[in-house]
Amino acid sequence: MIVERIGGKTSGPPFPVHPNLLRALAAGAGKEAGPVERDGILAHVLATCAGYAYADLDTVATMMSRVGFDAEACVRVSQTVDAMFIYSTAFLLQSRCGRVVILCYRGTETMNLGNWLGDAGVESALLCAGEGFPPLRVHAGFNLNMRATWWTVIEELRRALRGGSLLHPDRPVEHRLEALYVAGHSLGGAMALLFALAVAGSAEHQKIASTLRAVYTYGQPMAACEPLPRWTDEVARKLVRHVIPRDPVPALPPAGWGSYLHIGQEFRLEEEGWRRAELPVTQLASAREFARSIVGALGPEKRRRSSRYSAAKHLPQRYLAALRPLGTITELGDWQG
Repeated sequence: MIVERIGGKTSGPPFPVHPNLLRALAAGAGKEAGPVERDGILAHVLATCAGYAYADLDTVATMMSRVGFDAEACVRVSQTVDAMFIYSTAFLLQSRCGRVVILCYRGTETMNLGNWLGDAGVESALLCAGEGFPPLRVHAGFNLNMRATWWTVIEELRRALRGGSLLHPDRPVEHRLEALYVAGHSLGGAMALLFALAVAGSAEHQKIASTLRAVYTYGQPMAACEPLPRWTDEVARKLVRHVIPRDPVPALPPAGWGSYLHIGQEFRLEEEGWRRAELPVTQLASAREFARSIVGALGPEKRRRSSRYSAAKHLPQRYLAALRPLGTITELGDWQG
């Protein structure tokens, strides 16, 4: 297990992209009884974190500072076990006041064959909940990667709950953790969901679960199997999934691998912007459709346009570009007209 810590970055003009961001995050959603209301600024901020989670810790800290997250600490927790297809990386960003923490999981690493093989596992596993919480069957590969860094992430969040700094664990911050946001792209989105389910389905971790304001995912595959126990409803109402049309990954795993399904709210990109979908994406009929989506993404333009799915639509930069607010600068300092 590797744990790295650095202090938050400071970005001058033309940044931040979103002034007064932390005040909004601390106020946040998630306490009402119904589904959380999707927030466009939060969707962009968490997409930035999810997209740059494929980079190093310094890059994540820099980009989050540019969008407006003034961090006390940026922590990277990682575990790699090649033979077990474990490639688990989690980032935690704690606000300087201590009230807000963002937990973001890295998705599948493009050039890592073992990472892809872990995703392609056909087995399911039980996410064992605590006493009084019936177990939930989930994707075994996704769950293994989430569990690989689980206890270290939990220890960091417990420290934040006690009002401790994640940069200097022996020092306090002004406030205890009050608002937790969890996010991820692709596999990272599935891990974000499974983390939220794991804390919600355990009496031991109810203090952490009580701080969870929202889970935002981007191009997330299905991670849970039917039937869904009632205790999953609390996570489902806080889950906001983003799907770009023709992205094949939200339709994975294929139907032949088990009866998987999506939970939470689904928002799809349309010409007029992101709109709530009446029905969630359903499973691909077979893995061959996913293979064709990769071929379609690499083939001639005519083939790309005619393909039902295109793996190119899944790229994190596609989601980030689609979520950047117009009339602002980007995290790179370019003008988004």
